[in-house]
Amino acid sequence: MENITENIQDNNQTVGPKQKSALQDWIESIIIAAALAIFVRTFFFQIYKIPTTSMVPVLMPDDKIFVSKMVYGSKVPFTDLRLPGFRKPRRGEVVVFVPPQEKSNPFWKRKVYIKRLIALGGERVLIKDGNIYINGKIIADPFIARVYYYNSGDYGKKDKEIIVPPDKYFFLGDNSISSLDSRFWGFADGKDIVGKAIFIWWPPKRIGTID
Repeated sequence: MENITENIQDNNQTVGPKQKSALQDWIESIIIAAALAIFVRTFFFQIYKIPTTSMVPVLMPDDKIFVSKMVYGSKVPFTDLRLPGFRKPRRGEVVVFVPPQEKSNPFWKRKVYIKRLIALGGERVLIKDGNIYINGKIIADPFIARVYYYNSGDYGKKDKEIIVPPDKYFFLGDNSISSLDSRFWGFADGKDIVGKAIFIWWPPKRIGTID
């Protein structure tokens, strides 16, 4: 009987540590997965859901998109530092950014906007007869020229040419008649760029690259 009892105790002792080890492995796996997800979201890609019609028809309400932070360089959280990117934003690209009116809010309450980049720092911008003029020349970029832009707001008045300050950007929505964009609030700071919108992944019928 003693041998049997000892065997049972030995079995109990071996089962306990295995159960504990399995639980530890499970918890560690969750922690590692969460940390990896946060790392990827912070420095590589982020998913957003489109809430408005300001970029119709390129982006529709409820579209879910991937935004690359690597293209322009990822911003280090809680600082103004930015890691080196592949290049700077280019005219005609669809960009996610923090507009100036949101910067006074706590970081967890700040809204990001998604618009098309129209003009860069140092350039002169004029909206005339639905067209965009940069430094006195009409823009022929097909992604910009296909849109009729309405004169509106303090920065988009008829016959008013404005100058984009250095390291600032001028953004407009493709659905100009219902877009709250740079015509109303001015210029976005280069350090407030989040990333480049690259891909619609949901709903399935809308899957495709963003142009």
